[in-house]
Amino acid sequence: MNKFGGSLGTWLGKVLPAVVFGALFLGFWEWAVKFFELKPYFLTAPSAIWEQFVKNFPLIRGAATVSGTNALVGLVAGTVLGVAMSFVLSRFKFLNQIITPLAVALNAVPIFVLVAVLNNMYSITSEVPRRIMVALVVYFIVLVNVARGLTQVSSTHVELMRSYAASDVAILRKVRIPNAIPFLFVSLKIAAPAAVITAFVSEYFGGSQNGLGSRISSNIANSKNAAGWAYVLGACLLGLLFYSFSVVMEGLNRKGRAR
Repeated sequence: MNKFGGSLGTWLGKVLPAVVFGALFLGFWEWAVKFFELKPYFLTAPSAIWEQFVKNFPLIRGAATVSGTNALVGLVAGTVLGVAMSFVLSRFKFLNQIITPLAVALNAVPIFVLVAVLNNMYSITSEVPRRIMVALVVYFIVLVNVARGLTQVSSTHVELMRSYAASDVAILRKVRIPNAIPFLFVSLKIAAPAAVITAFVSEYFGGSQNGLGSRISSNIANSKNAAGWAYVLGACLLGLLFYSFSVVMEGLNRKGRAR
């Protein structure tokens, strides 16, 4: 009971300040719109956004499903590729000097350029370009962090394993991989919301108009600001869902390691 109470208190201590701040921020936003009599095209009140969110919830859920699926597929693919390449780079140092700068240069290319190129490679109704774009963004984040975890290990641990005549594979299993796991979860907490952002931003530059990004732009273009902000709210909730999942996975890993 005490353990449960302590865990609940810790959880409330982390969540409650964010909830209070969010409530105060939304209250100030609502008050400012009414007090200064701001026009909807300038700033939409939270109450109007929520009304449109409830009214258009089936459409928002459908658009979020499309964007979320693209984000999830790209997140999984980018994570797998990033982890695999980090193992290769940690094993062959010369490849690290070649591939890492190329990955940095690729990550610096604006999204709309890569999406435009990918859209020309596939049909206009294909979701593949967006998923590839998400995978590229996630790949870079995971690659950098996991490669760091595999290489930045304690020299004392490596020397101890060497003194026991351990092979490189044994050192990898016993020292490098356990050291890299926390780096992996840190990268996932960054990559998960980034995947959602990339998925719906990619929708601005062509392809099927069935996701959150296209619905946001179309509603704003038609002066339906409240509806557009309702889709933005859907995108925020989707990003929070992805981030929360990564945090839960990290917590489960910590409990497993503690046992």
